[in-house]
Amino acid sequence: MLPIDFKEYGDARPHLTGRLGYYCSYCELRIANQPAVEHIHPKSLRPEFERMWCNLLLACASCNAIKGATSINVTDYLWPDQDNTARAIAYAEGGVVAVASGLPAAHAVRAGRTIELVGIDRIPGGKTAPSPSDQRWSLRRMAWDEACEAKARLGRCDSADMRATIVALARATGFWSVWMTVFTEDQDMRRRLIDAFPGTSIACFDEQLRPLPRPAGAL
Repeated sequence: MLPIDFKEYGDARPHLTGRLGYYCSYCELRIANQPAVEHIHPKSLRPEFERMWCNLLLACASCNAIKGATSINVTDYLWPDQDNTARAIAYAEGGVVAVASGLPAAHAVRAGRTIELVGIDRIPGGKTAPSPSDQRWSLRRMAWDEACEAKARLGRCDSADMRATIVALARATGFWSVWMTVFTEDQDMRRRLIDAFPGTSIACFDEQLRPLPRPAGAL
Protein backbone atom coordinates (compact mmCIF):
# COMPACT_ATOMS: atom_id res chain seq x y z
CA MET A 1 0.00 0.00 0.00
CA LEU A 2 1.58 3.27 -1.09
CA PRO A 3 1.61 6.20 1.33
CA ILE A 4 -0.86 8.97 0.60
CA ASP A 5 1.23 11.65 2.30
CA PHE A 6 4.98 12.35 2.33
CA LYS A 7 7.34 14.35 4.51
CA GLU A 8 8.55 16.12 1.35
CA TYR A 9 6.78 15.82 -1.99
CA GLY A 10 10.08 14.87 -3.65
CA ASP A 11 10.04 11.71 -1.54
CA ALA A 12 7.25 10.46 -3.80
CA ARG A 13 9.55 10.31 -6.86
CA PRO A 14 10.76 6.70 -6.45
CA HIS A 15 7.19 5.54 -5.81
CA LEU A 16 5.98 7.42 -8.89
CA THR A 17 8.72 6.10 -11.16
CA GLY A 18 8.03 2.60 -9.86
CA ARG A 19 4.39 3.05 -10.76
CA LEU A 20 4.75 4.99 -14.02
CA GLY A 21 8.31 4.46 -15.22
CA TYR A 22 10.61 7.28 -16.28
CA TYR A 23 8.04 8.84 -18.59
CA CYS A 24 6.14 12.10 -18.56
CA SER A 25 2.56 11.39 -17.49
CA TYR A 26 1.27 13.87 -20.08
CA CYS A 27 3.37 13.73 -23.27
CA GLU A 28 4.90 10.25 -22.64
CA LEU A 29 8.44 11.47 -23.29
CA ARG A 30 11.15 9.22 -21.89
CA ILE A 31 12.90 11.29 -19.18
CA ALA A 32 16.58 10.43 -18.95
CA ASN A 33 17.20 12.40 -15.77
CA GLN A 34 15.02 12.79 -12.71
CA PRO A 35 11.44 13.57 -13.77
CA ALA A 36 9.70 16.43 -12.03
CA VAL A 37 7.13 15.53 -9.40
CA GLU A 38 4.14 17.33 -10.87
CA HIS A 39 1.21 18.61 -8.82
CA ILE A 40 -2.23 18.34 -10.41
CA HIS A 41 -3.37 21.13 -8.10
CA PRO A 42 -0.39 23.54 -8.05
CA LYS A 43 1.23 23.62 -4.65
CA SER A 44 1.38 27.41 -4.78
CA LEU A 45 -2.42 27.57 -4.98
CA ARG A 46 -3.38 24.48 -2.98
CA PRO A 47 -0.58 23.86 -0.45
CA GLU A 48 -2.75 21.36 1.42
CA PHE A 49 -2.28 18.97 -1.53
CA GLU A 50 1.49 19.46 -1.83
CA ARG A 51 2.48 16.05 -0.39
CA MET A 52 -0.62 13.99 -1.13
CA TRP A 53 -0.19 10.95 -3.36
CA CYS A 54 -3.48 11.55 -5.18
CA ASN A 55 -2.18 14.95 -6.38
CA LEU A 56 1.16 13.77 -7.77
CA LEU A 57 2.25 12.71 -11.26
CA LEU A 58 5.52 12.81 -13.22
CA ALA A 59 6.26 15.45 -15.82
CA CYS A 60 8.96 16.49 -18.25
CA ALA A 61 10.33 20.03 -18.06
CA SER A 62 8.15 21.31 -20.91
CA CYS A 63 4.83 19.91 -19.70
CA ASN A 64 5.61 21.03 -16.16
CA ALA A 65 6.51 24.56 -17.25
CA ILE A 66 3.52 25.03 -19.57
CA LYS A 67 1.03 23.74 -17.03
CA GLY A 68 2.73 25.87 -14.39
CA ALA A 69 0.44 27.23 -11.68
CA THR A 70 -2.78 26.88 -13.66
CA SER A 71 -5.74 26.72 -11.32
CA ILE A 72 -7.33 23.29 -11.81
CA ASN A 73 -10.92 22.13 -11.67
CA VAL A 74 -10.23 18.41 -12.09
CA THR A 75 -13.54 17.67 -13.80
CA ASP A 76 -12.63 20.04 -16.64
CA TYR A 77 -9.86 17.70 -17.83
CA LEU A 78 -8.99 14.07 -18.47
CA TRP A 79 -6.15 12.66 -16.36
CA PRO A 80 -3.68 9.92 -17.36
CA ASP A 81 -3.92 8.16 -14.01
CA GLN A 82 -7.73 8.28 -13.81
CA ASP A 83 -9.11 8.14 -17.37
CA ASN A 84 -8.30 6.15 -20.48
CA THR A 85 -6.67 8.93 -22.45
CA ALA A 86 -5.92 6.43 -25.23
CA ARG A 87 -9.58 6.94 -26.17
CA ALA A 88 -9.32 10.73 -26.07
CA ILE A 89 -6.06 11.71 -27.77
CA ALA A 90 -5.07 10.67 -31.29
CA TYR A 91 -1.49 10.44 -32.61
CA ALA A 92 -0.57 10.63 -36.29
CA GLU A 93 2.31 10.79 -38.73
CA GLY A 94 4.60 13.76 -38.28
CA GLY A 95 4.21 13.80 -34.50
CA VAL A 96 0.76 15.35 -34.73
CA VAL A 97 -1.51 15.19 -31.67
CA ALA A 98 -5.24 15.96 -31.71
CA VAL A 99 -8.51 15.20 -29.98
CA ALA A 100 -9.67 11.73 -31.06
CA SER A 101 -12.60 11.60 -33.45
CA GLY A 102 -15.95 10.19 -32.41
CA LEU A 103 -15.90 11.35 -28.81
CA PRO A 104 -19.08 12.65 -27.20
CA ALA A 105 -19.00 16.44 -27.21
CA ALA A 106 -18.36 16.82 -23.48
CA HIS A 107 -15.41 14.41 -23.56
CA ALA A 108 -14.02 16.09 -26.68
CA VAL A 109 -14.00 19.42 -24.84
CA ARG A 110 -12.22 17.87 -21.86
CA ALA A 111 -9.68 16.17 -24.15
CA GLY A 112 -8.98 19.50 -25.85
CA ARG A 113 -8.45 21.19 -22.51
CA THR A 114 -6.07 18.43 -21.44
CA ILE A 115 -4.00 18.81 -24.60
CA GLU A 116 -3.90 22.59 -24.20
CA LEU A 117 -3.05 22.39 -20.49
CA VAL A 118 0.44 21.09 -21.25
CA GLY A 119 0.67 22.03 -24.94
CA ILE A 120 1.36 18.57 -26.29
CA ASP A 121 -0.05 19.54 -29.70
CA ARG A 122 2.50 22.31 -30.27
CA ILE A 123 4.24 21.92 -33.63
CA PRO A 124 6.26 24.31 -35.80
CA GLY A 125 3.90 26.43 -37.85
CA GLY A 126 0.96 25.60 -35.62
CA LYS A 127 -1.29 27.98 -33.70
CA THR A 128 1.25 27.82 -30.87
CA ALA A 129 4.76 26.77 -31.85
CA PRO A 130 7.11 24.99 -29.44
CA SER A 131 9.84 27.03 -27.80
CA PRO A 132 13.46 26.26 -28.75
CA SER A 133 13.85 24.19 -25.58
CA ASP A 134 10.65 22.20 -26.19
CA GLN A 135 11.74 19.06 -28.02
CA ARG A 136 8.58 17.03 -27.47
CA TRP A 137 7.30 17.36 -31.04
CA SER A 138 10.62 16.55 -32.70
CA LEU A 139 11.23 13.55 -30.44
CA ARG A 140 7.67 12.32 -30.94
CA ARG A 141 8.08 12.61 -34.71
CA MET A 142 11.32 10.63 -34.49
CA ALA A 143 9.55 7.99 -32.40
CA TRP A 144 6.84 7.72 -35.07
CA ASP A 145 9.46 7.22 -37.78
CA GLU A 146 11.31 4.63 -35.68
CA ALA A 147 8.07 2.78 -34.97
CA CYS A 148 7.20 2.70 -38.67
CA GLU A 149 10.67 1.40 -39.55
CA ALA A 150 10.38 -1.22 -36.81
CA LYS A 151 7.04 -2.32 -38.22
CA ALA A 152 8.59 -2.64 -41.68
CA ARG A 153 11.50 -4.70 -40.32
CA LEU A 154 9.05 -6.94 -38.52
CA GLY A 155 7.21 -7.48 -41.78
CA ARG A 156 10.45 -8.64 -43.39
CA CYS A 157 11.60 -10.82 -40.48
CA ASP A 158 8.94 -11.70 -37.92
CA SER A 159 10.33 -13.46 -34.86
CA ALA A 160 9.98 -13.41 -31.10
CA ASP A 161 13.44 -11.85 -30.83
CA MET A 162 12.51 -9.08 -33.27
CA ARG A 163 9.34 -8.35 -31.33
CA ALA A 164 11.26 -8.20 -28.06
CA THR A 165 13.79 -5.84 -29.66
CA ILE A 166 10.99 -3.53 -30.81
CA VAL A 167 9.54 -3.43 -27.31
CA ALA A 168 12.97 -2.56 -25.90
CA LEU A 169 13.29 0.24 -28.47
CA ALA A 170 9.85 1.54 -27.56
CA ARG A 171 10.70 1.59 -23.86
CA ALA A 172 13.94 3.45 -24.58
CA THR A 173 12.18 5.95 -26.86
CA GLY A 174 8.99 6.56 -24.91
CA PHE A 175 5.78 7.82 -26.51
CA TRP A 176 3.79 4.66 -25.81
CA SER A 177 0.75 5.98 -27.69
CA VAL A 178 2.80 6.44 -30.86
CA TRP A 179 3.93 2.81 -30.80
CA MET A 180 0.43 1.59 -30.01
CA THR A 181 -0.94 3.59 -32.95
CA VAL A 182 1.64 2.36 -35.45
CA PHE A 183 1.00 -1.24 -34.37
CA THR A 184 -2.80 -0.85 -34.26
CA GLU A 185 -3.37 -3.98 -36.37
CA ASP A 186 -0.89 -6.19 -34.49
CA GLN A 187 -2.53 -7.50 -31.33
CA ASP A 188 0.57 -9.33 -30.16
CA MET A 189 2.71 -6.18 -30.33
CA ARG A 190 0.02 -4.13 -28.63
CA ARG A 191 -0.15 -6.68 -25.81
CA ARG A 192 3.62 -6.59 -25.45
CA LEU A 193 3.61 -2.79 -25.31
CA ILE A 194 0.83 -2.74 -22.71
CA ASP A 195 2.76 -5.22 -20.58
CA ALA A 196 6.10 -3.44 -21.02
CA PHE A 197 5.23 0.10 -19.95
CA PRO A 198 4.72 0.55 -16.19
CA GLY A 199 1.33 1.81 -15.10
CA THR A 200 -0.56 0.77 -18.24
CA SER A 201 -3.88 -0.66 -17.11
CA ILE A 202 -5.03 -3.79 -18.96
CA ALA A 203 -8.51 -3.01 -17.63
CA CYS A 204 -8.56 -0.16 -20.19
CA PHE A 205 -8.66 -2.64 -23.10
CA ASP A 206 -11.00 -5.39 -24.25
CA GLU A 207 -9.99 -8.85 -25.47
CA GLN A 208 -9.11 -7.42 -28.90
CA LEU A 209 -7.09 -4.69 -27.11
CA ARG A 210 -9.44 -1.93 -28.16
CA PRO A 211 -9.59 0.89 -25.58
CA LEU A 212 -12.39 0.73 -23.03
CA PRO A 213 -13.62 3.28 -20.49
CA ARG A 214 -11.31 3.17 -17.48
CA PRO A 215 -13.01 1.71 -14.40
CA ALA A 216 -14.13 4.58 -12.13
CA GLY A 217 -12.86 7.14 -14.69
CA ALA A 218 -14.76 9.64 -16.77
CA LEU A 219 -13.62 8.08 -20.05
